[in-house]
Amino acid sequence: MATVVEKLIFFVCIFFPRLFYYYIDAIISAFIPAKPKSIAGKIVLVTGAGHGIGKEIALELARKGAKLVLWDVNKANNEETATEIRSMGESATAFVVDVTKTDDIHKTAEQMRREVGDVDILVNNAGILYGGELLKLKEAHIRRTFEVNTLAHFWTVKEFMPAMLEKNSGHIVTIASMSAKSGTAYLVDYSSSKSAVFGFTDALREEILKLGKTGVKTTTVCPSFVSTGMVKQIKDKLMEISTPETVGAEVVKGIQCEEEHVYIPRDLHFGLKLQMFFPLKFVRWLKEFGEQGIVPQYDPNS
Repeated sequence: MATVVEKLIFFVCIFFPRLFYYYIDAIISAFIPAKPKSIAGKIVLVTGAGHGIGKEIALELARKGAKLVLWDVNKANNEETATEIRSMGESATAFVVDVTKTDDIHKTAEQMRREVGDVDILVNNAGILYGGELLKLKEAHIRRTFEVNTLAHFWTVKEFMPAMLEKNSGHIVTIASMSAKSGTAYLVDYSSSKSAVFGFTDALREEILKLGKTGVKTTTVCPSFVSTGMVKQIKDKLMEISTPETVGAEVVKGIQCEEEHVYIPRDLHFGLKLQMFFPLKFVRWLKEFGEQGIVPQYDPNS
């Protein structure tokens, strides 16, 4: 067992110099951003690409020259996104896929590999939100929230990450939520599912590094409220509601700069760090003062 002197030597000779080095590195990174990597010609799969954030991510990726593969359960919406991308002179292939069904994922992935090639960038975006009091939510809807928002990430990563590991090249993007970092009333199931997927990606990143595959990157995105239509009535006096276009642009920027975490708006990251120094009651008061949240919208027949 280490003695007090040995511990002191460790802190003085190893811990503090390393801490100082990483502080300097963080400061430099904050003021001198990384050079964006090119994604031109990369094969990118976006789930939930038929509307909202997924659609805007796909369009922004297409503007950067990526080859898009679009998954959605809604065929008409998905084809509309594909048509818009093709009108830009870029490549888009659309598939109707239910990401909760592993057989569906596997069969479509096999077809993709034959017709398009291996996925270079996987964007797990598909998600659902019911928005109601926990005690009023049906069991089937709670399970569906986790099947789409959380478990689907396991199935897509297990399908597409092996090729990335073999090449030591690739990028896995997770669309989480600020509700993963700060739970919200009437979003108990949604907040929980997004918190789980935030942890999923953090653990996955560490596992990838343990395997020595430094070329495979991960990015977790945490947007605040976004005007996608998933939430019918959003309340927030302190912050502007983001648009899907803004989120799409920030996600692609995060991919190109290989950022581990992207918060939207960007100043939310600083706010989260600052929050650690505030009393919990003050944080709760601030949230109530800003009337941050949603109006219950749950329909048990949906």
